[in-house]
Amino acid sequence: MKAVIIDGYVDEPAILGVPPYVSPYIRYAAGALYYHGIDVDYFTIDQIRENQMWQSFNHYEYLIIIAGVTVPGHYLGGTPISLTEINKLFSLNKEPLRVLGGPIVKGYTLTGGRSAIKIESEYIDYMVEGDVERFLFTYPISDNFNLKDRSNYELISKITPLGAEILKKHPRFPDIIVEMDVSRGCERTNGFCSFCTEPLINGKYRERPIKDLLEEAKAISDIGVKNFRFGRAADFLAYGSLLNNGEPNIPLFNELYQEMSKIANIIHTDNANPAYIIKHQDKIKKILEIIVKYNTAGDILSFGIESFDKNVIEKNRIDIMPDEAIEAIRIVNEIGNKRDKNGIPKLLPGINLLFGLIDETKETFEINKKYLEKIMDENLLVRRINVRQVMAFPGTLLYNTKPKQHKKDFIKFKEYMEKYNHEMLKKVFPIGSILENLIIEKNQGKISFGRQLGTYPIKVGVIGEFNILDKINGVVIDHGSRSITALKLPFDINKATLEELTSINGIGKKTAENIILKRPIDDLNKLNLNGKTLDLLSTISRGCFYG
Repeated sequence: MKAVIIDGYVDEPAILGVPPYVSPYIRYAAGALYYHGIDVDYFTIDQIRENQMWQSFNHYEYLIIIAGVTVPGHYLGGTPISLTEINKLFSLNKEPLRVLGGPIVKGYTLTGGRSAIKIESEYIDYMVEGDVERFLFTYPISDNFNLKDRSNYELISKITPLGAEILKKHPRFPDIIVEMDVSRGCERTNGFCSFCTEPLINGKYRERPIKDLLEEAKAISDIGVKNFRFGRAADFLAYGSLLNNGEPNIPLFNELYQEMSKIANIIHTDNANPAYIIKHQDKIKKILEIIVKYNTAGDILSFGIESFDKNVIEKNRIDIMPDEAIEAIRIVNEIGNKRDKNGIPKLLPGINLLFGLIDETKETFEINKKYLEKIMDENLLVRRINVRQVMAFPGTLLYNTKPKQHKKDFIKFKEYMEKYNHEMLKKVFPIGSILENLIIEKNQGKISFGRQLGTYPIKVGVIGEFNILDKINGVVIDHGSRSITALKLPFDINKATLEELTSINGIGKKTAENIILKRPIDDLNKLNLNGKTLDLLSTISRGCFYG
């Protein structure tokens, strides 16, 4: 028997599965099928679009689409599947058993500020509201299945070492990053946020045994993928707390990071609850020290702060007050803002801000600005501030409330964030910082855009035209609001193009033309440049961090 999995991509509060990320859903579904001796093929939705493969799957016994966006973002590596495309695939391939899984079964929308719509299609044989791997594990051998059943970690431990094999079929293999499932559900015991889908999708909080997690990581590393992010968790720092009476589990983190450092090139994190940091400051600081000792620079702990407006916080059952959130940002900066040899901070906080929440007013936007300015004034570093409109899903408090939207104020706030992000990026990635192993993903004129593998990697515009998926090193020379500009390393003044030279601050077209005419150049001091420009050019030429 043969099955095909189509990756329509997922983006949830605790999972990212848009290239170069591969979600656990894909590996688990494949592992469940492999367990029963079923051959599995794998394609991304972008491969299907590019190669016009819409009716290529009638010779399979199973056609499985996994998809769903509950926290929409801006994607460079791929575009999530649309409802039209799902119907097109299922309607044109009627022979296999057609299965839809992932968060999309809770509702569909690709943009914020809207309520999700319920999926209904005559072309779907089974829409799995529970865990798709549980269905795929049971269906081939039994009629006793329930579409709402969830997996336990005992099942996950059986199938994950097998599922690693599917990664070889990813179009970007081995330059992908896998989300590692460490826990499911939310560890909060005082209720859930008004908008959150995590308890709806994953139920009661539970943790994966560290032995099983490390076994899967080793299987993934053995097939050639060495890049990991601890995702699939509402609060990564609470991992292991069920084994420690709700307290942070320092020995577990020490074991986890020591073992992962033996098999991984990239070790990154995702979500952390700032309220948990405040409640357990001393123990959390020790865990942060462990993370910073073993992780890869550019790491982020993403904070679901959502709003600095106390009234909005209370009405939406958010777990952290404004001053506590600022203190959590200070704590992570205290331990994590040290830089590696390339000038990149080891571990910084990120902030999620949501708009369209219950009891939001025009004043909410000004309150958020006030606290963001406080962060800037204290010279605290924040790697990523994700500002978006909330999506309301059935089953959440927000879905039934339908609060007033302030769209004009939201647009103005986004304009404010353009300037704010520009200034913050200059602090996080100062000119002269080096970004290694940038993977080119898009060409636009004479600029090639790429990113490193990692958690929320910064978009980098490298001056020059490079092939898609080329891997290069770059040195930072300028900043935008969402991206930074870099020159390819090594940089040779005697080979640099006019475009590369004029991209350096302080070198105009005339100066660049004079440099080209004076080649070969054996001494930069002979170029009659001002001191700051000469220092920058010297640093770029040396290829070392310029602070």
